[in-house]
Amino acid sequence: MGCTAEDLAAALRSAAVVVREHRDELVELDRAIGDGDHGENLRRGFDAIVTALDAATPPTPGAVLKLAATTLISKVGGAAGPLYGTALLRASTAVGDAAEIGPAEAVAALEAALGGVVARGKAEPGDKTMVDALTPAVAAATAVDGSLAEVLAAAARAADAGAESTVPLVARKGRASYLGERSAGHLDPGARSTALLLASLAATAAGR
Repeated sequence: MGCTAEDLAAALRSAAVVVREHRDELVELDRAIGDGDHGENLRRGFDAIVTALDAATPPTPGAVLKLAATTLISKVGGAAGPLYGTALLRASTAVGDAAEIGPAEAVAALEAALGGVVARGKAEPGDKTMVDALTPAVAAATAVDGSLAEVLAAAARAADAGAESTVPLVARKGRASYLGERSAGHLDPGARSTALLLASLAATAAGR
């Protein structure tokens, strides 16, 4: 069974709860190598998404993704809004007018999201950014021949490992790159939030 617009709206509400729960962690991670606003910006953005969904849930998953994207772009400062907003906007285009998101649509959405982040942030694997979590997530999702829940579970596991891989890296993009070698030894906040969001989506898809 695929993911309907209502299902996706529920998943985004659950993701907002996860973001709130991890707000302080993301703030601390960003404070170490950035300007400390990632957790709060993301919390504000996802709370705004919930508010928008409460007003009206769009009729298709693609339209839900577009609503989430435009909300993040308009409400969130820093890098989080433009990057996550662009990711969701590309994902909504990839999904199109489909009534439900199945495994194939999920893979297409993840691939499009990664393309949007790379285009917007000009980062590549190894730069110590959310791309280090999203790239292996897409690769893992693409390799799965299974259900939507299995696709997202594989993506979430790979994203978590990818996020952890940023710890020893020296940042080459974003504010963290200003620190040079001092950025090594810290988990990238964008990679961490990417892993958290994919884990939340996977848990919702699995019915947990």
